[in-house]
Amino acid sequence: MVIRVAVFGAGFATVAAVCLSAVATVVVPRGVPVRLTRSVFAVFGRIFSLRTRIARTYEARDRAMALYAPLSLVSLPLVWLALVLGGYAAMFWALGIGPWRQALVISGSSLLTLGFATGVDLVTTFLAFSEAAVGLILVALLITYLPSMYSAFSRRELLVTTNSIQAGAPPSAVEMLERFHVLSHLDFLESEVWRPWAGWFADVEESHTSLSALAFFRSPDPERSWVTAAGVVLDAASIYSSAIDMDRSPPAELCIRSGFLCLGNIADFFRLDHDPDPDPGDPISVSRGEFDQACDRLAKAGVPMVADRDKAWAAFSGWRVNYDSVLIRLAALTVAPYAPWSSDRSPVAPAAKPGRSATMRPGPAVKRGQI
Repeated sequence: MVIRVAVFGAGFATVAAVCLSAVATVVVPRGVPVRLTRSVFAVFGRIFSLRTRIARTYEARDRAMALYAPLSLVSLPLVWLALVLGGYAAMFWALGIGPWRQALVISGSSLLTLGFATGVDLVTTFLAFSEAAVGLILVALLITYLPSMYSAFSRRELLVTTNSIQAGAPPSAVEMLERFHVLSHLDFLESEVWRPWAGWFADVEESHTSLSALAFFRSPDPERSWVTAAGVVLDAASIYSSAIDMDRSPPAELCIRSGFLCLGNIADFFRLDHDPDPDPGDPISVSRGEFDQACDRLAKAGVPMVADRDKAWAAFSGWRVNYDSVLIRLAALTVAPYAPWSSDRSPVAPAAKPGRSATMRPGPAVKRGQI
């Protein structure tokens, strides 16, 4: 009797844990770390990490990682159903239905609403009904979960695609600023970049913590990534706010703040190590030489630059330090494609394609007529 009570309790606890996991993953509108969900993604992550380690090219790694999030997501409800099947089988056995094979048959028949095996009394019949209801609820949650996820994915990718138009491929903050200057509309950055991306960061922060699998869904174009696109916009706003000799732009600075809060909260959700309140003088991954090279290129293109380069560097470092480490760690976590000043300095940095260096000079300067 003691053993049966313990087995019933274990089965009930398993089913309750699965239901709470499903609700926290799908229904709760906030970033709630769920151990079961995290475990499923971690197991698939180890499997796919072995595949990416033996891949010789970034293209091969990208093809492998493109399946990581979808397969993990599809496997999650299967894990839920398997655990519910085992939990209810334990409860059926504890109530006197045996042997174990018969308990599993009744549990499977009830969970999948097949109806070919039923309980032997009122209690086990009621238990079978409750299992059928749990199974239907889990399937219904998945059906509502996927449209929400793909809607958020589409919203994210709209500006990521726009970023590739504005900043090139691979995206570069210097190329973005250069392109807008050649169009004689640096002022358009406020309406075309800073304000839309401030809203984008707020949306991504909410969606990529409440629907955490989204962080691993890759862009349709292998050379695009939400992480590298975010890094380009933040770098462009940081350069604009520190080194370009124009009126102060509050939308650019608010865009930076929105960006580093977004990336920081996503990094916290995935437990990535970073300093949430860095000192403005802390070191960053971008060197002074790289910054000077970017400023020289902008000056050569005719962009009005601040005369005091030391002051500009100090201001740029003060902005960049807020998102420097989280940007690089998220690039590594998502195996982002090559982009200067972000994924090119992560532990799993992808190689640049021929003719592209690892500095902020992915190509020749933009000229009029070459937009």
